[in-house]
Amino acid sequence: MAAKSALDLVKDAKADIENLTPEQVNQELSSGNATLIDLRESEELKESGKIPGSVHAPRGMLEFYADGSLPYHKPEFDKNKRLILHCAGGGRSALAVQTLRQMGYENVAHLDGGIKAWKEAGLKTE
Repeated sequence: MAAKSALDLVKDAKADIENLTPEQVNQELSSGNATLIDLRESEELKESGKIPGSVHAPRGMLEFYADGSLPYHKPEFDKNKRLILHCAGGGRSALAVQTLRQMGYENVAHLDGGIKAWKEAGLKTE
């Protein structure tokens, strides 16, 4: 089997997950039925702001925050609720959706294009 690049892995992930537009994410957040998880690093939040109401969970800690049996677990990671993940451009969040699905999360999607697409759509950041 030939080795895959990071971009190949992202492309494969996006073919297998729910990809949402900024408008779809905004609508779900407005309804109050979804939790938005920001996977970017702390430095990225400082540089480009964040989507109001999002919960910060750096990609490197995702599995630990999502595992209810660990002391790192964050209550925002609830398998019974809708989770939407985002990063800067959509690559990390696509891969992270696959990871959470492997961990038993069923109602999880990502913001395709990340915060970059969110801003390009003219939506609010703080």
